[in-house]
Amino acid sequence: MKIAIQGEPGSFSHEATLAMLPDAIIVPCSVSADVFNALADESVDGAVIPIENSLAGSVLEHFDLLLQHDVKVVRESQLRIRHNLIGISSTLDDIDRVFSHPVALAQCRRFLARYPKMESFAFYDTAGSVKQLVELRDRHAAAIASEAAARYYGAQILCAGIEDNPENFTRFFLVRRTRDARFDLDANKTSVAFSVENRPGSLVAALNQLSAIGTNLTKIESRPVQGKPWEYVFYVDCQLQSSQEGSRAVQALKPHCAMVKELGRYREAGT
Repeated sequence: MKIAIQGEPGSFSHEATLAMLPDAIIVPCSVSADVFNALADESVDGAVIPIENSLAGSVLEHFDLLLQHDVKVVRESQLRIRHNLIGISSTLDDIDRVFSHPVALAQCRRFLARYPKMESFAFYDTAGSVKQLVELRDRHAAAIASEAAARYYGAQILCAGIEDNPENFTRFFLVRRTRDARFDLDANKTSVAFSVENRPGSLVAALNQLSAIGTNLTKIESRPVQGKPWEYVFYVDCQLQSSQEGSRAVQALKPHCAMVKELGRYREAGT
């Protein structure tokens, strides 16, 4: 199965994909829009995208892309994020520049503060920063990325586990085209997008419908509607008593919403 990811081989998305689908053929993409375009033009069978980090929060662009495309979330996974300082030099004393994704740099502030000589530079991808330094053979540069990235590109881990907070996890979604998606019969979670009319109590009325059928709301996120100032799409995750409850949740929302789309129904990671 061909799976598109945003980023280079050796990235956390790559690692999450192989944890779910050990035989997957990875198709790296430069930007997230290309991941969804690859699904749309059928050059891949699925995609794995990060949707939320326990420290940095939601990946908002991916909510928008899930709504815009004819796709469904079929599986959720959770990956412990371990950051490492990686280089081709054998000593920290040689390093004066560190490259990585801005989120990774932010999650390693305390480590970097201990080495004021190391200047931080944002890069488009954690694994891509390792790929760059290996290609350039730059002994004065380092990257922050996964152990898998170090192995993949033949670099050295100079310092392991440098993240500020060890409680660092990312949720990933496995996404398929809607016609290829099959809901898990043991699904106990759903993700839904909806919009409501801009009038008092409309959002509360919609959420009350979810409560009335016994779903447990675990997350809510709002995103602006492009071209319609001060109008919003709400994204919610709900725990379900059964897979069939997902359909009841959508039906319960429809009378109170201008738009409702079930983004996916899947088994909660860790259950």
